[in-house]
Amino acid sequence: MDYIKAFVVGGLICVVGQILIDKTKLTPARILVTFVVAGVALQLLGLYEPLKQFAGAGATVPLTGFGYNMCKGMEKAVAEKGFLGIFTGAFTAAAAGLCAAVVFGFLAALIFKPKPKS
Repeated sequence: MDYIKAFVVGGLICVVGQILIDKTKLTPARILVTFVVAGVALQLLGLYEPLKQFAGAGATVPLTGFGYNMCKGMEKAVAEKGFLGIFTGAFTAAAAGLCAAVVFGFLAALIFKPKPKS
């Protein structure tokens, strides 16, 4: 049942993204930022934690989960370090994901050759 919940919630988040692509003139970069900010906003409103408990990876893997993760890290760092936690918490919480993106992006650049669009 956990897999079904994750699939449905993650799928619904992706459906929202596809609707934004199809029905608006938003660029992919703006949609990305919208999802990250939505994850932060939902966490600040106390709505993302119950969603994460319900859907697991279906809520944490999409971009909204990245915003949630950064917000949780910032909340924890502010509780531990005070004002300086605002500047360090999000990056500490997201460090593994950011590092993986850089490493795998580098490996992909080494393996594949870019081609111009024709």
